[in-house]
Amino acid sequence: MADNNHSTSTGSTGSFHTTTLEITTGNREVALDITDRCAAFLDERATGRDGLLNVFVPHATAGIAVLETGSGSDEDFLATLRELLPADDRWRHRHGSPGHGRDHVVPGLVAPHATLPVLGGQLALGVWQSVVLIDTNGDNPRRTVRLSFLG
Repeated sequence: MADNNHSTSTGSTGSFHTTTLEITTGNREVALDITDRCAAFLDERATGRDGLLNVFVPHATAGIAVLETGSGSDEDFLATLRELLPADDRWRHRHGSPGHGRDHVVPGLVAPHATLPVLGGQLALGVWQSVVLIDTNGDNPRRTVRLSFLG
């Protein structure tokens, strides 16, 4: 799941831990639930502490969303992006597959990061909330997601 683990002490009451996930998204747009991977990282590193989890994707064509999955909401979200950002030739950014310029607009609508509360070592999400990697770029089938816990 995770590699490139790093830990740094930030004083006697807190510490900073970070890792990267390498995720294969394939050659189609996806809304991929990574909540379980975030929870597994916190199980290893938060050890029952309160703090913040930052989830960051260092790519110009992907983002992190907190939304409901599994009930069609994730597909509705992707459909909304398709309506707002059609994959056609209107985009000035022209390298890659046709319509790829829209993928470079996605992070303006879906931020490449989310900072989430951690209470007692667990993500403090709402009942229907999940941490979701949004990737509309079929030209890049691999994504890196950085998880950082400060607590």
